Amino acid sequence: MNLWLLNLAWRSAWNRRFSLTFTVVSIALATLMLLGLERARNDLRSHFVSAVSGTDLIVGARGGQLPLLLYTVFHVGTPTNTMKASSVEAIAAQPGVAWVVPIVKGDSHRGYPVMGTSPGYFEHVRYGLKQPLVFQSGGPWVNAFDAVLGAEVADALGYTVSSQLTLAHGDGGLNAIAHDDHPFTVSGVLVRTGTPVDRSILVSTQALSALHAGWIGGRPLPGQGKASVLPGALQPVTVNAALIGLERRAAVFSLQRYINSFQAEPLMAILPGVTLDELWGLLTPIESTLGVMGWLIAAVSLAGLMSVILTSLNERRRELAILRSVGARPGQIVLLVSCESLLVTLVGLLAGSIALFALIASLGPWLQTRAGLTLSLSLPTPSEGIIVLSIIAASLLASLIPAWRAYRVTLADGLSPSA
Repeated sequence: MNLWLLNLAWRSAWNRRFSLTFTVVSIALATLMLLGLERARNDLRSHFVSAVSGTDLIVGARGGQLPLLLYTVFHVGTPTNTMKASSVEAIAAQPGVAWVVPIVKGDSHRGYPVMGTSPGYFEHVRYGLKQPLVFQSGGPWVNAFDAVLGAEVADALGYTVSSQLTLAHGDGGLNAIAHDDHPFTVSGVLVRTGTPVDRSILVSTQALSALHAGWIGGRPLPGQGKASVLPGALQPVTVNAALIGLERRAAVFSLQRYINSFQAEPLMAILPGVTLDELWGLLTPIESTLGVMGWLIAAVSLAGLMSVILTSLNERRRELAILRSVGARPGQIVLLVSCESLLVTLVGLLAGSIALFALIASLGPWLQTRAGLTLSLSLPTPSEGIIVLSIIAASLLASLIPAWRAYRVTLADGLSPSA
């Protein structure tokens, strides 16, 4: 393509910059929405996958796979069944089992979930690319009633090491019973992970067992309202779930069969990765709906671009006739109109991409704090590149009608004596 033609297309578009501004803005908004949705989808999927890493199986009472994953990993929902602590010990004794971490749920603090577990949680549980949990201050429990806080809990409530807090039975809603007989002391605060761990308060299973000693059906028996710290009461009798790591990944299916056919009580073992894919599949309709909306906005923007070019053709009839008179061929007129459409689209794409990066940079910390979603400032992914190329291709297709119209007009003017 001749440089003079490209320069002419730029000057022509610049001369009509005010009428093209709204088209550029609409293309920028479409780009922002399409690329933003794609970036959010990729980062959200990574966020889902990074929530649990290095855990081969999750075990709980027999029921639904998704509820088990949700309340153990994402702290969403309430477990309805328990499994015996002796069953956890039996599973831990199986050949090939490297570690087992129990999970106990049921309490909260000011809306944040409390999870009872063992010291092995900080040693074995991973997130992201098998990254270990790291303390930004303090460390694991030292005393029976110590607590470790996720980064979001500590930041939102202003807690530091040695701060005290009181747990409440249940989700902390209306008529919640506070365990004010035994306040917990913060022993450590974890580094932010971008996973549900940030919103968690981690205590020992022994502490939760002691808090609920003398309770039946979620209520303390008369005269049993104060937590007991007797050694016998510290050992949990039941747990809600357990995370399992294996020495060899190849043994996962044989252990899963063993657990699913466990004789002492009905249990279920799930593979976190498989269940995460199932959970992600539930979001596909929402993802598809948002994607369709983005492409509709892009189609409206390109239709507006085509309309602006078509409207301007009558006004530019004399300009195009002059170009014909100085030797421009009809094919070059077609290229001129297509170049104008391409330039407007590229400016809109650039503006939308800059706006997206600015939004991620400014709102990224807020989204991470409020929603635990980390949007990455990174180079475009292949899928984002496909979106950009699709918009460019669609703009070229949209320019064919006004380009063909320009060809017809210039051809008629060139053959007309009055032109």
